[in-house]
Amino acid sequence: MRLACDLPCKPEARVTFHPMIAVTFALPAESSEFLRRLRNKSCTDRNGNRIVCGTIHDHKIEVLHTGVGGNVCKERIGKFLEGAQFRILISAGFAGALNDKLRAGDLLLAENFSTVQLDEMRRGAGGSPIHRANLLTVPSIIHSTEERKKIGQTTGAAAADMETEFIARACAEHGVPLLSIRIITDTPHQPFPAPPKILFDPEQQRTRMTALAKFFLAHPNRVLRLVQFAKRITRARKTLSNALIQVVREL
Repeated sequence: MRLACDLPCKPEARVTFHPMIAVTFALPAESSEFLRRLRNKSCTDRNGNRIVCGTIHDHKIEVLHTGVGGNVCKERIGKFLEGAQFRILISAGFAGALNDKLRAGDLLLAENFSTVQLDEMRRGAGGSPIHRANLLTVPSIIHSTEERKKIGQTTGAAAADMETEFIARACAEHGVPLLSIRIITDTPHQPFPAPPKILFDPEQQRTRMTALAKFFLAHPNRVLRLVQFAKRITRARKTLSNALIQVVREL
């Protein structure tokens, strides 16, 4: 295996490790706080995927970024699970609320996708309560308040993302138990500060900074909303990381 980043390969400490735990995020913007707290961190390529490896509480951890959306996620998660043996896969990241019961910063445990015994988890993680409800995987980011509420009422889901359904299918195919935990970053009353296509280009799998700058230069009244959104994202990353650390500790 060859290194795919600047993180060094470190020798394993002489401790007894538990079976490997996989954690997935769509993007590094979601995982950065969790990765910061990994010990013995290294980075490698396997089956064409860049994987970050490390340890938490004597658990070996492998982190995969699936990308945003079904096409890229299906390809990466399939290769990631091929030939691997994981005790559990934790699908983590951001999600948007489809109703007013969830607020930005709330944790959601997706009951419809999780296959582990939910009763084994505490009611809260990382100091924040966990809401247990259904999660919906959608083909594109939902922006308008009306569309969010309509989809929520039609499907009965409390929040939406763009990857978990594909991760769940791959886990079922490979016999890997799944736990799906998401942090709410936007709601019907706390929407995105700009149209989704401005904030993120799914084809390029990144934010086009030129388009972002042009939008806010043309809409200076939205700048405050952007600042508030950025602060929500920072808090969300910390809350999600704390929750994941606690979940790993209790496994």
